[in-house]
Amino acid sequence: MATGFILRNFIGLWLLLACGAASADVALIGVIGRKAAVLAVDGGDPKTVKVGQTWNGITVHEVTRDSATVEVEGRRRVLPLGAHYRGAPPPMSREAVVLPADGRGHFFAEGSVNGVPMRFLVDTGASMVVLPAQDARRLGIDYAAAPRTRVQTAGGAIGAYLVTLDRVKVGAIELHSIDGIVVEHGGAVPLLGMSFLNRVEMRRSGDSMTLIRRF
Repeated sequence: MATGFILRNFIGLWLLLACGAASADVALIGVIGRKAAVLAVDGGDPKTVKVGQTWNGITVHEVTRDSATVEVEGRRRVLPLGAHYRGAPPPMSREAVVLPADGRGHFFAEGSVNGVPMRFLVDTGASMVVLPAQDARRLGIDYAAAPRTRVQTAGGAIGAYLVTLDRVKVGAIELHSIDGIVVEHGGAVPLLGMSFLNRVEMRRSGDSMTLIRRF
């Protein structure tokens, strides 16, 4: 804190706020009456910002004895002393795709297998990418010559075939040599299982899920 900064009339309590546009940490150190908020950016010297003023892209709209209403990146936030808020992260350099949830909370992903368009249901309970037999035939996969196995479904154990998918793509994320399963019965929708999902980061936020390529 700067030498000689007046301590009277404000509470010395930090509130961290991450600003996505500049990747800066903004701290609400305290308030001065109902007239101003005391802010600092990236641990710098405190700055008194009056109601109605804008400083470093932060506009102060209202101040009370224990909070301040500020606008950052076009969004207003009521910041109680001691609360935390993290703004939008900086743009990601790795490939990523955002999936919205449907009305039942399921996530569907538009993608492709070996260059052929495919619509997947995201299923973290599936150990591999699962293809119904009709989709495998559409892809030209000779699954009948592949090793057989049995998989457990909600309707019981069913026969399946173990295959390797050359390319699986979802949005901008394309992965190679993905383990897959072809089922002749009990599967009507392709499932995006963990053989793909283990190679991406999954971030859930409200009604959306973001997949980010790991490597």
